[in-house]
Amino acid sequence: MKVIIIGAGTGGMCLAHGLRRAGVDVAVHERDRTRTSGLHGYRVGISPNGARALKACLSPELFATFVATTAAPYDTLAMLTERYRTLLTMSFDDLPHTSGDPEDSEHNVSRMTLRQVLFTGMEDVITFDRRFTHYSQHPDGRVTAHFDDGSSDTGDLLVGADGAGSPVRRQYLPHARHTETGLVGIGGKTLLTERTEALLPDPVRNGFGMCFDRRGQFGITHVMRMPWGGVDGPGSNDEGLVERWPGLRFDNTTDHVSWAITTSRTLAPADVLEREGADLVALAGELGADWDPRWLDLIATSDPGAAVALSIRTADPVPAWTPSTVTMLGDAIHTMTPGRGAGANTALRDARELRDRLVRVRDGELGLVEAVGEYEDLMRRYSSLAVRESLEFMNDNGTARRPVIGPLSVLAQRTGMRLVDRIPPAKRRMARGFQKVRDSELV
Repeated sequence: MKVIIIGAGTGGMCLAHGLRRAGVDVAVHERDRTRTSGLHGYRVGISPNGARALKACLSPELFATFVATTAAPYDTLAMLTERYRTLLTMSFDDLPHTSGDPEDSEHNVSRMTLRQVLFTGMEDVITFDRRFTHYSQHPDGRVTAHFDDGSSDTGDLLVGADGAGSPVRRQYLPHARHTETGLVGIGGKTLLTERTEALLPDPVRNGFGMCFDRRGQFGITHVMRMPWGGVDGPGSNDEGLVERWPGLRFDNTTDHVSWAITTSRTLAPADVLEREGADLVALAGELGADWDPRWLDLIATSDPGAAVALSIRTADPVPAWTPSTVTMLGDAIHTMTPGRGAGANTALRDARELRDRLVRVRDGELGLVEAVGEYEDLMRRYSSLAVRESLEFMNDNGTARRPVIGPLSVLAQRTGMRLVDRIPPAKRRMARGFQKVRDSELV
C-alpha cells in the first residue's frame, strides 16, 4: 500500500510520520519551494487532542523533541476591554484534564518550530516545490496525482491535506463550499524585549490576552518565550537538540509577542486583503485608534514584514459522500474560524484516526475503501462540532457590529464577564466550554 499526501502542513506531516512508523509507503508533495518557505503563522496552541495524535504518530524521540521545543506554558488567560481594564482572568491550572502528562496537556508552540520538528527525519519522504493540479483514478483502484511541472505519482490512496483552498477538494467535492463570516483578521509579531513586555497588561505577560472594544472588534496577544539557551533539563539547550535532530537548524524562532486584531469587513477598507508590510501594520493601528496606547505601541513596533491579513471563513456542512481512494483531512475538508483554536488540533486528530484505520488495512482487517469510509464517518461528526463551536465563538464576540443594539451588546458582554469572574463555578463552566472541542476525552 502506498499513500500520497498533498500538503506538508501539520496534519499531513503527522499522518506521514504515523504511516512511515507503521511500515506503510508514503510520499508527501508540498508546494512551498523549501522547508523554510512561506509565512505559516506564529503561534498555535496544541491541545490534548493534538498532543495525543502527535504522540501516537511520532517516534518517542521526536515527540520528546516536540515537547522540549514548545514555548513556556501560560499562567493566565485574561479578557480585557480595549483600554486594558480587566473583565475576567482564568488560571490555566483551572482548565480541565491537564494531568501534567505531555499528551494530556496544552502546549504553546511556534508554528515554524513545529514545522521543522515535523520535517526532521522525513527528508526522503517530502518533495518540495511540487504544485498539485489534479488527480486521476484508475480501473484497478489506484490513483495518480499530477503536478504542474508535468510529473506525477501513483499510489493506492490520495490524501488532500492541502489547506482551505484545497485543489483536491475542488475536484473531489466541488459542491463543498466556504462561507465568509464577514470578519477579517490582521496579525503580526513583535520581538519580545523588556520594553515590549512592559507594553502588555500584567495579567497577560505570561499568558494569553483577549481585548474587546465597543465596535465588536477584538484583539489577541500570545507571549512566546522559547526554551533556547538554557542549561537545565533535556531540550532546554538548543545546541543539543540541533545536534540530535539536524533538521531543527532551519528554525530561527525567537521570543516574541504574537498579536492579531479581528474586525468586521464593514469597518475595514475594501482593499484590506491586498495590503502588506508597513501599510498593513498602520491599518491595524488605525482600527484600534482608541485602544490603550500600549497596544498601539506594541503594534507600531512590530515587524512589518511579518504582518498578514486574512479573510475568516468557515466550511459549510457537506452531506456524506461515497468513500473512495481519495480522502481529505484538516482545513482541506473542515475549514473553521480561529475562535476555539481547534483547527490544527482537529487536523492532528484526523491524522491519527486515518493512520489507525490504514494500519488495519495493512493488517488485513479492513479493505481500503472501507477504512476510508469509517474514518470519514467519524471525522464528519467531530469536525462538524468543532466548526460550529468555532463559528459560534466568533459570532458571540461580534454582536457589537450590529447597529443600535451594538452598545447594549457590549454592555451585556462586559457585565457577563465580570459576573463570571466573581463566581468560581461559572468560571469553571466557562473553562470547560473552552476545552470542549479541544479535548475529545473530557467527560
